[in-house]
Amino acid sequence: MENSYRQQIFELIDEDYQKFSSKLIPTIDNVLGVRLPALRKIAKEIAKSDWRTYLETAESEYFEEVMLQGMVLGYVKADIEEILSYITAFVPKIDNWSVCDSFCIGLKFTKVNQERVWAYLQPYLTSEKEYDIRFGVVMLLNFYIDDAYIDKVLHSLDCIKHDGYYVKMAVAWAISICYVKLPEPTTIYLNENALDDFTYNKALQKIIESYRVDEETKQRIRNMKRK
Repeated sequence: MENSYRQQIFELIDEDYQKFSSKLIPTIDNVLGVRLPALRKIAKEIAKSDWRTYLETAESEYFEEVMLQGMVLGYVKADIEEILSYITAFVPKIDNWSVCDSFCIGLKFTKVNQERVWAYLQPYLTSEKEYDIRFGVVMLLNFYIDDAYIDKVLHSLDCIKHDGYYVKMAVAWAISICYVKLPEPTTIYLNENALDDFTYNKALQKIIESYRVDEETKQRIRNMKRK
C-alpha cells in the first residue's frame, strides 16, 4: 500500500515548485516538490481507508511523505485518545517549520477537545527539542487564543526558554496573534515579560506587519521596541 502512495507522490512532482519550496525550507534537503493541495487530496483518501495500517507502515524518507502522514491525522475520525497516540508517534518526525505548521492547522478536533489537548501539549511546551516546542506553540496560536485561555497561553509562552530560531519565531508569531485577537491582556503582558530581546522585538514587528492593526497602534508598538 505504502509504495502506491509514494508512486502517487512521485507522479505529482513539479520541478519548479521543488526549487521554490527548497528555498523556503533551508533546514532540509529532501523536498520533492509536490503542492500541498495535491497532498491533501491523497490524505483525504487515506483517511477514508485503512489509515491505521498506512500510518504504521508509512515511509518518511521524503518531506512530502512526512507531510502526508501529518495531514492524514487531521482528517481521520477516531477516539481522541487514539488520535493523540498517533500524534505522539508522529511529532518526532517533524524536522522543519513547514510540516509542523501544516500539521497543527489540520488538528481541528482540538476545538471540541480544548481541555484534553491542552493537558496533552504541556510536555511539548517544556521540551528541550526545538520542533517539539514549536509544535506546542503553533497549536496554542491556532486553537487557544481566546478569552478562556489567553492568560494561560501568555504564561506558557513566557516560560519558554530555548535558543532555537524556529522556537523564537513561533513564540513571536503567537504573541502577535494574541495581540491582534485580544490586545488588552497582551498589552499588559508586553509591558512586563521575560522574553529575550530578539523574540520580544520580533513579536512587535509581527504586530506592526498585521493588516488588522491600525496605524496609530502600530506607532505605539514601534515605540515599545527594545534597543
